[in-house]
Amino acid sequence: MGQTKKLRKKYETPAHPWLKDRILQEKEYVKEYGFKNKKEIWKEVYKLKKSRDQAKKIIANSSADQSQKEKEQLINRLLKYGLTKHDSKIEDVLALKASDFFERRLQTLVFKKGLSKSVNQARQFIVHGHVFIGDRKITAPSYMVSLEEESKIMFNPRSNLSKEDHPERVILTKQDKKILEEIKPKQHGKKEEVVEEKIEEVSVEE
Repeated sequence: MGQTKKLRKKYETPAHPWLKDRILQEKEYVKEYGFKNKKEIWKEVYKLKKSRDQAKKIIANSSADQSQKEKEQLINRLLKYGLTKHDSKIEDVLALKASDFFERRLQTLVFKKGLSKSVNQARQFIVHGHVFIGDRKITAPSYMVSLEEESKIMFNPRSNLSKEDHPERVILTKQDKKILEEIKPKQHGKKEEVVEEKIEEVSVEE
């Protein structure tokens, strides 16, 4: 048997645990984005920190050819999630905020697309397997949604929530209905591909 792979920590705890301003800010994040605990916040903040640190290294060695390649890779990775633009400069990465990453979480987007009545209900729908992205079931509220995937967020066609008369349903838009009709035929006789909670660590560094 091979050696067990050592898992890398996906977050850093605050340097000072009792800063009042940070604690109050985290409470606001929990309320606005429906985080389960502070650890989930720290994971998103860590993604931001890694992106900023990489940007700082690139700026410090801007004359090197390797830095130019790393710059393009970083901008393109962030562009995938709508965190940067095609004409963004590396300095723009330093201006990113933690809330920019919060906005790309599946939980946030399910609520903002009107598929749930609250951000906490959005989390419940996702964890219970009621939410699909295309033909994949996603059960991780922290899943980072790319711009390409955003338009494919919908209810699981096999879920009761896909019925418009369900008491917990928010009315579907025409676009949602169109996507639903396109996905249903693909589900016949096909095993669902499930993205479980274990992929909660998905980050823009991949």
